[in-house]
Amino acid sequence: MTTLLSLETSTDVCSLALHQDSRLVAEFSLHIQQAHSRSLAALADLAFDHAKVDKQNLDAVAVSKGPGSYTGLRIGTSLAKGLCFGLDIPLIAVNTLESMAFTVNRFNDHNAILCPMIDARRMEVYCLLVNSNLEIIEETRAKIIDNDSFSSILKQDKVWFFGNGAEKCETLLGHQNNAFFIRDFHISAQSIGMIAFKKFENKDFEDLAYFEPFYLKKFIAGKPKSLL
Repeated sequence: MTTLLSLETSTDVCSLALHQDSRLVAEFSLHIQQAHSRSLAALADLAFDHAKVDKQNLDAVAVSKGPGSYTGLRIGTSLAKGLCFGLDIPLIAVNTLESMAFTVNRFNDHNAILCPMIDARRMEVYCLLVNSNLEIIEETRAKIIDNDSFSSILKQDKVWFFGNGAEKCETLLGHQNNAFFIRDFHISAQSIGMIAFKKFENKDFEDLAYFEPFYLKKFIAGKPKSLL
């Protein structure tokens, strides 16, 4: 039996899932800002306890590699690497946007183009485009959204926009007849685990010593607020 722990920390959602032979046996998510550093390791222990799984029996750890929150990605990667080093098991990385598309595509009976979006800064998002076969049409990139964004593909195809970056784009793109926005989408480690199982079967593992999250953009630290 293959046991896989998956971690999703690329946004404000702190999520993990435990699969055995691709069957979901435990999933926990916290929709609380800055919960990753305080709660991720504790959620992992809770998942093992509730599923009655011995951590020593893990076969691999999968992590959402980004793009997304710089801090969140580092926290998820740190826990994943720690478990993998300690247990001498492989690390699997899954593109965050591809996992989001995987989640929504289960309901895509209209053969729509899928555009998962993660909020960046101002009117910028991290996004990609995939078809209903989850084949990539446009690779992951940082994109500043304006009234003409995606205009060529929206002329001929329905596009579903979703994720925590989609809401701010609706005012600019919502006038397009083929633009549809999925509200209340919640990112989850469950999809990370499902994709990771295929990678595990193909032995598509990361170099544990040198793996780094896919930040896409350089980290920009905010200026501390004056106390005066």
